[in-house]
Amino acid sequence: MLGPISLPPSHFSKAFLRAWGPNPSPPLLENKMAIKSAKARTAARTRKLELRSKLWPGVEDEHVWDRHNRDGFATVPRSLPLILSIMNALGEKGQPLGPTYLELFCRLGDEAFLNINRPQEMAFASGFKGQRALYTWRDRLSKLRDLGFIDFKEGPNGEFSYGLFWNPYHVIRRHFDAGRVDDASWQALIFRAHEIGANDLDEDLPDLPTAKSIKKKPVKRAKGGDK
Repeated sequence: MLGPISLPPSHFSKAFLRAWGPNPSPPLLENKMAIKSAKARTAARTRKLELRSKLWPGVEDEHVWDRHNRDGFATVPRSLPLILSIMNALGEKGQPLGPTYLELFCRLGDEAFLNINRPQEMAFASGFKGQRALYTWRDRLSKLRDLGFIDFKEGPNGEFSYGLFWNPYHVIRRHFDAGRVDDASWQALIFRAHEIGANDLDEDLPDLPTAKSIKKKPVKRAKGGDK
């Protein structure tokens, strides 16, 4: 077993020392593991680029979609295609929910909250055109809400003005526990999550906040105002 790693306190920031003390061996070991993991990823990328150059001679970074050299990328979980497939199966036949969810998800930040302020554009990007585009798109949003994937709040753009995205792993697990997800899809999701290092399916399901659990403050009316 490795012994403690001692370094002079001046080597660390005051905030770091307040959190870990003068002998912070755990984070140092974690940092060494992170560096080792980063080196492994760099080596894997190098091998892939070497193989790519053999299979497609002359191809450079400017020919492909490389997030390191381009802007406009979103953080997308590697299991998302499978999650969207399960989502489609939970919806009604012939009315896939995946394209609508994906379009919104690609606009999402790490806070999991979205201002749905361009409904016409979002509906079009989801694949809906014509006079009934908005109606059909909103119908998909309603189904995503009913299935528990997104919660919406009313605002200037109507019923679906703001969206909060719940952890889809947890949502699918609840559906599986209720018998609405088939074994093959569930086992495929377990395998894929394990493969990419996602432990969401191993966690205890958190209770979701409800309107009843949120205490609203009484509205103060100005004295002498309209009654």
